[in-house]
Amino acid sequence: MEITEIAEAEATEEFHDPFDLPHVPFKFDRLSHSESMNRSLDFYKLVNGRRSLRMFSEDPVPIEVIRNCCMAAATAPSGAHTEPWTFAIIHTREMKAEIRQIIEHEERINYESRMSQQWVSDLAKLRTNWEKEYLETAPYLIVVFKQAYGIDENGKRVNHYYYEQSNSIACGILITALHNAGLVTLTSTPMNAGPAIRALLDRPVNEKVQLLLPVGYPASNATVPDLKRKPASKVLFEY
Repeated sequence: MEITEIAEAEATEEFHDPFDLPHVPFKFDRLSHSESMNRSLDFYKLVNGRRSLRMFSEDPVPIEVIRNCCMAAATAPSGAHTEPWTFAIIHTREMKAEIRQIIEHEERINYESRMSQQWVSDLAKLRTNWEKEYLETAPYLIVVFKQAYGIDENGKRVNHYYYEQSNSIACGILITALHNAGLVTLTSTPMNAGPAIRALLDRPVNEKVQLLLPVGYPASNATVPDLKRKPASKVLFEY
């Protein structure tokens, strides 16, 4: 800001000195090269075992595990540290049933008219359709909301920068945290159902559904498509 702009801003109640935030020493324990190598390989092996599941057990999961995973996701970096995310944990049978009804209503229309035949055909190999039984079978649903902007304690709008990217990073951490905790999930994007879900959960208008994750243990008869991931030669380039 220019000097004149600062002077004008200071005359209003909205001014916040951008240089007023204290900085503290960063504590860091540097690993040896061999320890870094071992940790990186172990982590790759861990996440490479992650799969998306549509067949869940009803076995209970401690809610503290779900809370911890959501708080891990909330450590994600965000534009100007605005933290533009909300995590809603649903575990009651009644609420899960209502969400299933909302989503299946929209998904049936999606599959029958909104989605192209190619899209439906591409999904067929995954054995998925508009029916979403897992929305009630899984012990938890986590709805991740992205905040397009914030609202401060005075009801004033707060800018959120790069909120799409920030939330995408948080979602990646959440999915990884759930896998690390020995749970399975599915990256569900309930097309056209977001507004109704937001209304059901009574979330404010600045929040929009980004992902819905059913979470739990796999069913004893769970199967997954025999898919292969791209090799390093297809995704990794060094310069």
